[in-house]
Amino acid sequence: MWVSPKEHRVVGAVLAEFRAQARFRQQDLAAKLGKPQSFVSAYESGQRRVDVLELARIASAMGLDAREVFAEIVRQHGVACGAPCQDARNPI
Repeated sequence: MWVSPKEHRVVGAVLAEFRAQARFRQQDLAAKLGKPQSFVSAYESGQRRVDVLELARIASAMGLDAREVFAEIVRQHGVACGAPCQDARNPI
């Protein structure tokens, strides 16, 4: 498998962390996205993949910079999969 379910859970967990820090409930974020609460729940639990455009829209709905969210996903993914972590400001 190209991308494992475990890796999708990392993406969802990071998005859930940012949502909680922004003090949004799943219902609040879903309303801003024009989606049902189950949409947010599905990607946060890793049951649904999030593409890069969705990531940008989700971050924007929370008033965040998508690059910061992506950098955190990369940082945590590196830890989760055993790969070296890369500082997003100094990519390979």
